[in-house]
Amino acid sequence: MERLDPEKLSVTFEPGATATEPIVGRKYTLTHSDKTADLFLTIGLAYAYDEITTMRDEVLAEWQTYEGTPLLYVYVYVGQFGPVITAIRDTIFRRELPLALEAIRYGDSEFFMEYPKLDNAAIWIYFDSENPDYKKFEYWGTPKDYR
Repeated sequence: MERLDPEKLSVTFEPGATATEPIVGRKYTLTHSDKTADLFLTIGLAYAYDEITTMRDEVLAEWQTYEGTPLLYVYVYVGQFGPVITAIRDTIFRRELPLALEAIRYGDSEFFMEYPKLDNAAIWIYFDSENPDYKKFEYWGTPKDYR
């Protein structure tokens, strides 16, 4: 771990999700506290929308399959807040995504021990924005790159 302080990460499993099940459809909601820098990872069958604030700085991720191959699909909302704020949000997401991916990998480590092949699954990140300069779909390596 390069950046993650495990003491600052809190992990919650919602009903229907365990430390090892399910694979496909397993969803992650990662939020944080600006005051304490604590990270909150919720693992479940649905996103923890009740934890999402008006700042929309959460990271959402889900295990999916594409042509029979598992992948981790990640969603961030860069948005449309005017050119300056949108550019700043894009920069912050790109700077903080390695920490977010590390938190998901560490926080769900028992899952990765149960399914070691998933450490080699592709991570695809969708940067959602109404501005075409920031609306992108990018490959960000594999979970093993963030352990």
